[in-house]
Amino acid sequence: MSKMWRIAIVDHNRRLAKGHHGTHLAFSGLPNAEIVAVADPDEESRLTIQRETGAPRVYAEWGELAEQEKPDIVCVCSRLPTQHLEAVEGLAQAGCHIYCEKPLSVSLADADRMIAAADAAGVKLAVGHLARYAAVFQKARELIKSGGIGQPLSVFCRGKEDERGGGEDMLVLGSHLLDIARFFFGDPEWVFAHVATAGHDFTLADTREPTEPVGPVGGDSINAMYGFADGVRGQFESRHDLFDGGEVRMGITVVGSEATISVRYDNDRVLRIRRSNRPGEDGGEYEVIPTPPQPAPPGAQPLYTTKGMGGYFAQNNRQAALDLMAAITEDREPLANGRDARWSLEMIHGVYASHLERRAIPLPLKNRQHPLEKNGMME
Repeated sequence: MSKMWRIAIVDHNRRLAKGHHGTHLAFSGLPNAEIVAVADPDEESRLTIQRETGAPRVYAEWGELAEQEKPDIVCVCSRLPTQHLEAVEGLAQAGCHIYCEKPLSVSLADADRMIAAADAAGVKLAVGHLARYAAVFQKARELIKSGGIGQPLSVFCRGKEDERGGGEDMLVLGSHLLDIARFFFGDPEWVFAHVATAGHDFTLADTREPTEPVGPVGGDSINAMYGFADGVRGQFESRHDLFDGGEVRMGITVVGSEATISVRYDNDRVLRIRRSNRPGEDGGEYEVIPTPPQPAPPGAQPLYTTKGMGGYFAQNNRQAALDLMAAITEDREPLANGRDARWSLEMIHGVYASHLERRAIPLPLKNRQHPLEKNGMME
């Protein structure tokens, strides 16, 4: 890790999206990383990012940045997957390793193209599924793998269930949960799902524009079952407007033959365990398992946070940055990589494909186009 890495930041008018996850700050404060430049076509956006990162130079276009700066790693920070394909392909061809915000893409075909571009150029493509780097989820995985909950039986994933409940919740927030379920249990073999809108079965005519441009979505009530290896069954559920601003609903629960573990996506994100073989509906007391964050590397500056981005994001973006640099040095895949992000999208698109075809659908999907594109929303 003695190399000094040249880091660049690419955004795309963050005012189009709802906030940010601090992806542009992932490398901030690391002793072996220098943020050299920012590119964004929107002047206000690029100057804001420059101020927050301390980058000495700014550009309107990522292509000019790549040509002039020749960065080792580029953070593609837009929350909007519609803005990833061109940048990821072009930056890979320019020889840049990439840390990309999620969702990775709108369609599986686009994800295939990005992964192929990175492979062809021999660069690494990391994606900001931060739960893989969080101590709480790494400890949960360790418990599962070591037999700490007995035989794993079921994994339950619940979205935020706010005004985006249903399809948009599944894409924007559920993608984290589905990725971590796969982190625990490997590739799902099939999906069987039901999607409803206003109390009736979802049809393509019910496809709608989301609250931010992340691609077509559908349904205000989603229930999906996934088949993992060794008989583990996964469930994802999201329903519209159940979150009342109080207790957080979003989270993941893993049921084993001897114990149940659970993490809610609140500000604390603690790992809780219920040491009982009784069914969950019987209730029972949970205890917290301490999971302190990983220590900062020697010489690192304190974590930098901005409004709306707390310590969880700052801590695990830094871990993702460290892992990407190590992956490049060791010539291995990052812990959260393009293929993992594509799998999350497989699981989401499989929900629509299963519902529309009224059957269980094998994964990965054969059709690489968006299952809702027939509604004419995809140009």
